[in-house]
Amino acid sequence: MGTFLIKGRKAVSGTHRVPGNKNAALPMVAAALLTSEPVVLTNMPDIADVHNMIACAKAFGAKVAYDSAARVATITAAKLRTARLDPVLARKIRTSILFAGPLLARGGGVSLPPPGGDGIGHRRLDTHLDGFAALGAKVKAGRRILSVKTTARGLAGAKLLLDEASVTATENILMAAALAKGVTEIYNAACEPHVQDLCAMLNAMGARIDGIGTNRLVVEGVETLHGTTARVGCDAIEGASYLTAAAITGGEMTLTEIDPEVFAILSRTFARFGVKWTIDAEKRTLHMPARKRRRMQYDLGDAIPSVADGPWPMFPSDLISILIVLATQTRGTCLFFEKMFESRLYFVDHLIGMGAKIVQCDPHRVVVTGPTQLDGSTVTSPDIRAGIALILAALCAKGETAILNAESVDRGYEAVEKELASLGADIRRQC
Repeated sequence: MGTFLIKGRKAVSGTHRVPGNKNAALPMVAAALLTSEPVVLTNMPDIADVHNMIACAKAFGAKVAYDSAARVATITAAKLRTARLDPVLARKIRTSILFAGPLLARGGGVSLPPPGGDGIGHRRLDTHLDGFAALGAKVKAGRRILSVKTTARGLAGAKLLLDEASVTATENILMAAALAKGVTEIYNAACEPHVQDLCAMLNAMGARIDGIGTNRLVVEGVETLHGTTARVGCDAIEGASYLTAAAITGGEMTLTEIDPEVFAILSRTFARFGVKWTIDAEKRTLHMPARKRRRMQYDLGDAIPSVADGPWPMFPSDLISILIVLATQTRGTCLFFEKMFESRLYFVDHLIGMGAKIVQCDPHRVVVTGPTQLDGSTVTSPDIRAGIALILAALCAKGETAILNAESVDRGYEAVEKELASLGADIRRQC
């Protein structure tokens, strides 16, 4: 395992270009298998999860040319193989399940090993499988294999009420419905920015999807889809991570290549911690000035505020870990309610060991009081978001921190140690 070695209390300041969104790029790679024509994806992030997703696409017969320097991937799936995916490869990435929709719609079915991904709690596949069954597929689910196949009648449109607003289930069902006969209505659909990116890409390929950006999507199936060029939207989670790095170390930060609407929505929650920025929508830039002191904005009557995650446009679950670190450096007390994943907050034990004043109420809730001095320690990154949160904690801690399992962060962040070092942090990777 690699290790990040960080000496804290160095101001992180400068300009950071926000790369493409991991959570948009991965389903877009899967969607390229819906057509035999070339699909060009631009603004691709050069991260481990993208490389693993491309490896999965190749395993199913797609030819992929990936120029990481230009951030462009060209995917041509003229012929598909629906043989079982290598279980080792499937376990490397959660979104291997997203190949089920395209291969069901275009190839007639597929058998997939259970997907991997971060161990942040139980992550259901029921919504995916219920959706496929409603479209007319035969579904078999075991502990070691998931199988979905079309019948002689093929896939047909249906009215679906999802039992949860699952992002990946919405994406999987969308891709299958794009080539199904008739009209599919998906209610309680996820509407995150990366779901909108996928919808825009599918429409550019010839699909007919209405209601983009809402929780009710209507898909009129078409016989075939064609190639296209699609741009991956910005990774607001990554950008917000760098803003937080600057905020907790007393630096200033300018982000470029942002989505102004997304950061405008995030700004309300960050402002409660004294972190404010201005956005130039025309130039697609954001600037956050340096501010050494931050104070929590309490609710009416000086009531302790709470931050809870939820489906977009509520606060993203992927930013909860990062905001907890921000709270340790902000004067005041805040309750964090992680509603989606019961294991995401377990990393706070590391923060407590570094000196943070945190009370873990249960698997879903923690109370944080700040500001507190954090001290360097040796910790282990359990997943992408906890890993970047521990890096942030180390950046403002006294002394040196060693973060084991550095590779977990590579799944969602491009060369994070090089970028942070260029912005003034004292960080290096030890293999």
